[in-house]
Amino acid sequence: MIKHLKKRFETDSVGVIIGKVILGIIAIACFAVLFGFVIMWLWNYLMPTIFELPKIDYWQAVGLFVLARILFGSGGKGHKHKHHKYRKKNRFSKEIYKNCCSGDWKDYEDFWETEGKEAYENYKNRKSTNEEN
Repeated sequence: MIKHLKKRFETDSVGVIIGKVILGIIAIACFAVLFGFVIMWLWNYLMPTIFELPKIDYWQAVGLFVLARILFGSGGKGHKHKHHKYRKKNRFSKEIYKNCCSGDWKDYEDFWETEGKEAYENYKNRKSTNEEN
């Protein structure tokens, strides 16, 4: 991805790059302000009615959000760890499949197309006759 960004920025002029950075900063600031107001609105709409808690202002809503992030999640650190576990598990599953089933899988598909449905019907018939006896 870094190579892609370097290539992308090499073709843009300095003014375009500065404009994109400023636009990004403004977008992040607008999103943060909007998010603070959404938290404040939700709190002031729900909490006083449900739990008879006092209403809060904008900065208290932002502080509440920061506190929640500290207590329940700290950005992307936990995500990377989970992704590493998933990658390791997925690699292990691929190795098992490669060692066990890769050669036999095509044979299984051929068997199911030619004999599988009939063999399954025979199995169901045998099972139903065994249950009747």
